[in-house]
Amino acid sequence: MTRRLAAAALLALAGAAATGASPLADYQRSVDDARRRWTESPHGPLLERILPPAFAPAQLPQPASRGAALVVHYCVQCHNLPNPAMHDAARWPKVVERMVLRMRGRGNMGELMREMMAGVQAPSDEEARALLAYLRQNGQRALDPRRYPDVDSPAAQSFRLACEQCHVLPDPRRHTAGEWPGVVARMERNMQWMNRVVGSQRDPREPQLRVDEIVRYLQRHARAG
Repeated sequence: MTRRLAAAALLALAGAAATGASPLADYQRSVDDARRRWTESPHGPLLERILPPAFAPAQLPQPASRGAALVVHYCVQCHNLPNPAMHDAARWPKVVERMVLRMRGRGNMGELMREMMAGVQAPSDEEARALLAYLRQNGQRALDPRRYPDVDSPAAQSFRLACEQCHVLPDPRRHTAGEWPGVVARMERNMQWMNRVVGSQRDPREPQLRVDEIVRYLQRHARAG
């Protein structure tokens, strides 16, 4: 896709948002088309390992925003759709900087990176700033241990062990008690998927995570609603 066509696609999504039309169908087509392209690449198995396929366009915060459109347009060129909450606001700048360099063929694998990124569109500096602003705005909100002194208790052990593998401990008030079981189930599928793709085996000497304990802890401190 040329830069002109890429800009036209983003303008079309912005126009849909301005008229109140939902862009989700267009997002899903973009995700499906991009996934088809990179899975057919000789580098598909490597790209598949980057992110689990657990986050859908309908789950994007402010889906009619320009930031959401930029995430769909650029990020799914090389891997599954990222959840803005996979990182907190402090970590996103380094991640976006690294991804933009890769899209521009200047990543950390030399000639292989240039080969992998052939045909991939990279955001302009202004688009990269808008993309980063959206991800930071909707990033993971870290738990403040001063507000949750029981986070160091045995009752929160599974919560700490599970969540800190991938990101900062989330603030339990990010979701309601009714929402947390679905969120935790999605995170459990993500961890299972990563183990399947990477090929690691469960070590019986490691403490086993108890999903019920994680859900109970989060629900106890969840946002009312």
